[in-house]
Amino acid sequence: MGRQRICVIEDEEDIAELIRFTLEQARFETLILHNGLQALEKIKAFKPDLILLDLMLPDADGLDICKSLKKDTQLSSIPVIMLTAKGTEMDRIVGFELGADDYIVKPFSTRELVLRIKAILSRLSATFDTSPPDVIRQGIIFMDVSRHKVQVDGKDIELTATEFNLLYEFMTNIGRVRTRDVLLDRVWGYSFDGYARTVDTHIRRLRQKLGPAMDYIETIRGVGYRFNVP
Repeated sequence: MGRQRICVIEDEEDIAELIRFTLEQARFETLILHNGLQALEKIKAFKPDLILLDLMLPDADGLDICKSLKKDTQLSSIPVIMLTAKGTEMDRIVGFELGADDYIVKPFSTRELVLRIKAILSRLSATFDTSPPDVIRQGIIFMDVSRHKVQVDGKDIELTATEFNLLYEFMTNIGRVRTRDVLLDRVWGYSFDGYARTVDTHIRRLRQKLGPAMDYIETIRGVGYRFNVP
């Protein structure tokens, strides 16, 4: 099997080279882009397994690039980690609302960066490799794991890789309460202090996408969440 591919969109050359060196030491193949113009076409040609996206680019807004990625059917399932100097809670929430799978604030630890990347890719691979079940039905939700396809009441819905894994975790543990720490560990592959809001933001976005099935995910106040078919 070939090396997994990471596309890095970062305009600061010293940071880009540090990331390139770090990822190549971790045996990833990398593509470095220093601006956002024509990024989508280059990403389609490279076919990365994950994208590292700087939000403050000289020619484009990283948030707009993330929106475009998530709207493109060829790219929407690729997990995105945002890299930025903006580290407020609201900045994180906006990033997650736009479909980011993770959010890393500069300056960052290169060891933690590799950990986060491997955790997302490992979880994504584990989901696809899981058999059985390959197809899951709960109420009006249909999930085809191998095709990364979800339907609600017969209508296709687009989920990010993390949203898909989160829904899979719920649908394969129906009726069981999942704490935020458990979800961080099983869906993100790690747990850090202060990341409970990461779970809450993703669940809020997932509920919105589930539409008529949004109430399948119950909030257990003070504990976590539970998936049940009413």
